[in-house]
Order: sequence, then C-alpha cells, then structure tokens
Amino acid sequence: MQLRLENISKRFHSFVANDNISLSVEAGKIHAILGENGAGKTTLMNIISGLYQPDTGKIYLQDKPVTMTSPHEAIKLGIGMIYQNFMLVPQLTVTENIILGTEKSWRLNLRHKQQEIAALSQAYGLEIDPTAKVENLPVGTQQRVEIIKVLYRQAKLLILDEPTAVLTPIEVESLIHILRQLAAAGNTIIFITHKLEEVINLCDTVTVLRRGKVVATTTTKEVTPQQLAELMVGREVALQVNKSASVPGKVILSVQDLQVADDRGIPAIRNVSFQLRAGEILGIAGVDGNGQRELADAICALRSSVCAAPPKGLAIAGLRSLKKGKIEFNNSFQETKRIGYIPEDRQKMGLVLQFSIAQNLILNAFKNLPFCRHFLLQPLAINNHAQVVMAEFDIRATGEDIKVSQLSGGNQQKVILARELAGEPNLIVAMQPTRGLDVGAIATVHSRLLAERDRGAAILYISTELEEVMAMSDRIAVIYRGEFVAILDAQTATVEEIGLLMAGGTRRG
Repeated sequence: MQLRLENISKRFHSFVANDNISLSVEAGKIHAILGENGAGKTTLMNIISGLYQPDTGKIYLQDKPVTMTSPHEAIKLGIGMIYQNFMLVPQLTVTENIILGTEKSWRLNLRHKQQEIAALSQAYGLEIDPTAKVENLPVGTQQRVEIIKVLYRQAKLLILDEPTAVLTPIEVESLIHILRQLAAAGNTIIFITHKLEEVINLCDTVTVLRRGKVVATTTTKEVTPQQLAELMVGREVALQVNKSASVPGKVILSVQDLQVADDRGIPAIRNVSFQLRAGEILGIAGVDGNGQRELADAICALRSSVCAAPPKGLAIAGLRSLKKGKIEFNNSFQETKRIGYIPEDRQKMGLVLQFSIAQNLILNAFKNLPFCRHFLLQPLAINNHAQVVMAEFDIRATGEDIKVSQLSGGNQQKVILARELAGEPNLIVAMQPTRGLDVGAIATVHSRLLAERDRGAAILYISTELEEVMAMSDRIAVIYRGEFVAILDAQTATVEEIGLLMAGGTRRG
C-alpha cells in the first residue's frame, strides 16, 4: 500500500507540531521516521492512523485522497498503528484485548480465539499466553500483544512506534525478520525508532523531522548513524558513552538473600544478594520480565520512610513485600534519607498526568520551603523553579503550566529526571531510564547520571538495552528468572558472555 502526504500541518493552540510536511512511502518498503522527542513524529503518525485530523494538507493511499475521521476508519483502510504507550485494557486478557472491537457475533467462542492467537503469536515468534491478564504482564510482553493485535487485523500499512524498545537482541532479530517478510509481501511499514543502527540495517528510506519540519529524506545506504543523529538534533552528538574510572566509596545499599513475589504471589526474585557502593553504577542486564520490576519496587519500598509522601494520585514503588531477606542502608545514609527513582513506566508511575510540569517537578518536595509556607503552596516559587529546571534540562513546552500529558515521551522523562535528581540523592534507582528517547535525550540522561555517580551517588541501572548497560556500568549483574547468575566487571565482560547468561546459559571456563 503506497502512502503519500502533502503539506500536512497540525497545530495545538500556539504550538506547531507538524509544519507543512510532505513525504512518500512506497509499497513493499520500510520507511523510517526519525527525530528528537517532540519533533512531531507521533503527531504525524496519529494523523495517518486517524486519531488526529490535519489542519491542512492531504493524505493519499494508492494515489487516491482519503479522509480518516477515526482510528476505526483507518483500520478499515488497512492502516494499523502500534503505539509506544500501549493501547491495552489492563483488566482484560490478551485474547480479549486483541479481538476487542473486531467481533460482532453474540456467540463468541473465546477458546477458539485463544487458539487462533496462540498460533499467530507462535508463527511470528512473539509467543504469549493468550489467557493472561494484561495487567500482570511485563512491559515487554505487552509490546508483543500490541504487535499481534495489529497483525490480527490484517493491516496492510503498519506503523510501529518504538517497537524494539522493550525487546531483547534475539527478539529484535526476530521482529526484523518478520518486518522484512511483511514488506516483501507488499505491506508498507513505517518504522519509528531512536536506534540508528536499526534504521540502517532494516529500513530502505528515512525521513528526518526537526521541530515539526522535514529536514531530510534519503536512502539508508547514503547515510551513517552519526549523520542521522546530527540531522535529528542539528548539532554534533556523542553516540558513545565517555566515563571516567569509578572510585567506589562506602557501601550505600546492602541486599541479602532477597526473595520477592510478583502481583500473583509467585516468587519473582530469588536469593539475590549484592552491595552497591557510593560512586559506582551497578547495571542489571536481563530479558524483560525476569524480576527487574520487582527488584526495583522492593528497594524503593523504603522511599515511603525516607521522603515526603506524594500527593494523592501518584503511583510510586513500594508495593512489594519481602518474603525473605534484608535491604539495608548504612548509618550515614539513614541520616540523609534521599532516594531518586526513575520508574519503568513514566506515565503510570512517574507522573501525575493531569498536573502541570511545575507541579510534577515538586512532587517530592511540595511540603518544603520555598514551595510551601504555612501549609499553603506558593505558585510563584513553584513556577520560577519550573522555569529554571526546564531550561537546565531542555524540557520543551510553551510554558510551565502545560499538563505533562501534553508532552512528548522524551520531555516527560526529562521532567522525572529533573525531579528525581534534585537534592543530590545518595541512591538512584534508574529503571529503563532511556526507553523511547532520542539520541540527544539519551546523551542527556547518561551525562546526568554519570555526573551523579562522580558526585558520589550509588546508582542501580536497570535496562534491557545490553549495550547501554555495558557502557554505563562499572559492574554488571545478570538476572535470569529472578536470580543473579553472575556479577561481572563491566570492563572485561563481553556481549556474548552476558547474552548467554541472559538466556539461561552458564559461564565458560
């Protein structure tokens, strides 16, 4: 299915998200859309998928003009979108989510549908339990549900927004193989990612957006990752992490024989022991769903005792009760009482979406001066603080009073980063801190965390991005089925060794 856009523009009040965008995607091709967070990529995809309507411009499919007033209309035209922020109903099962809105019969053979979906998932190498409730699934598995949901609807034009953000290297290879098969069969694929090597390896052509405008369209054979990065941000970008040698200090966090259950009461963390020192980064490498979330939640359970309670409506970690073991801080830490936590899901756990940027930036300190006097919030101080922080962390919005729900994913992540690093925390738990971020934002997150480490903070860095864990960490703990199967020196560990351990293998030698 051929797609052509002519002079598409979209404005939200005074903010121009898309500015006169024109591009073409050939049938049977994989076309990448690149750009910084907030460059207009998601808005443009929402227009193509019928969620938004353009203020001006036209959309053509097979050289015929089309108007899509809703996602339902787009689906009927053969357009399916997989969103970075999942469009799933947590209380429903995998099968119910996938067939939702597609069945009109009063007699629904749910078991037959489960079998169909199980077969479809296996055929594409995206195996899932069709009877599982979505709310009990890790983020990586929820991503697979979204992919299968689009395939189930037999879309001819697939739009994938950061589809590999939560997949392992093996799963990424499988997905790339699937996408190539789909393209070879005549399907049109629009691929949105921040992983530049994936663009070069997978895609035929690429369009780069910057601040809502097209700045380049080219074939992937004619550009390098470095050139793409510079087109995206308009300046030179360091794609490699440069860090100084670690100088570990006293033990900040001690975990002994930890056992933690998941939401269903099933053991998710088993006999985990480690120490984390001031001035070092301990990376956790593992396939998503091997207990990383439960480990972070258990450690950050102590936030309730070391920082002010957040306003009603903010979901924080601290929901995991220990079945066995200890989590201890040294005496000096008990006196300072500061933990920074960058959660896995920025929208559900990191932000109050209906609060403004300014309000979200003080969630950990709203009871303190200068933000509160005589039990009354001080709007001027709160707004002034937000303006300073927005400039420092390059949070892009028309004002500090904008709701964070209106920000791009990358700008939402910067709000969390700015808030959690305020006050020089002794311990920082960073759970998937760069998920869905562009190269410029990733560089910002890395440099900020490395600065905290050099200042003396102890950092637990949890990510499914193996190369990122290896680049950022001083030591690497490999987690498999809730256990630490090895703790390695990051300088001597290899991708092959860690990858083998992540898959349940054993160390050689």
